Amino acid sequence: MKAVLTPRAALEQRLCLTANRWGTRRAIGRFFAIVSRLGDGVFWYALMGVIAALGGWRGLQAAAHMALTGLAALGLYRLLKRWTRRPRPFRACPGVIAHIPPLDEFSFPSGHTLQAVGFTLVALAYYPMLAPLLVPFTLLVAASRVVLGLHYPSDVLAAGAIGTALASLSLFAINGVTLLG
Repeated sequence: MKAVLTPRAALEQRLCLTANRWGTRRAIGRFFAIVSRLGDGVFWYALMGVIAALGGWRGLQAAAHMALTGLAALGLYRLLKRWTRRPRPFRACPGVIAHIPPLDEFSFPSGHTLQAVGFTLVALAYYPMLAPLLVPFTLLVAASRVVLGLHYPSDVLAAGAIGTALASLSLFAINGVTLLG
């Protein structure tokens, strides 16, 4: 017997399938696989290294702040994944395929997106001129997770909200600055 989906779940499955089909195009699939791989940490660790090496004391502070926020995000998203246990779209949505292997078993929230948003917002608090590089890259990381069949759009949106809250809390705790108003 086929499970009946709520309208929201049906819409989300359709969005997953539509985005995932884009990944079957060779160039698009490769592009998003590279973006996703860079979003695993390679890009962020390189950015922290460059900021620390070239930014003097402020650069060291920014890189350390990014690293601490990243560690908090890692713990939080692992806890949420174990708690929610949401299956990945390629396991639950007919027609959705994983274009790359997942790093873990569950879908909610997108750890790549949570980290990307958190790292970006903290980095921009110190170096706003990096926005033309970091904002598009963060959006591409988020999109890659759906295109590659590893996350639902709601996983990515929730991760963006969680990353924003986490970055805002860390900025407030360290600098008395908040992003949330």
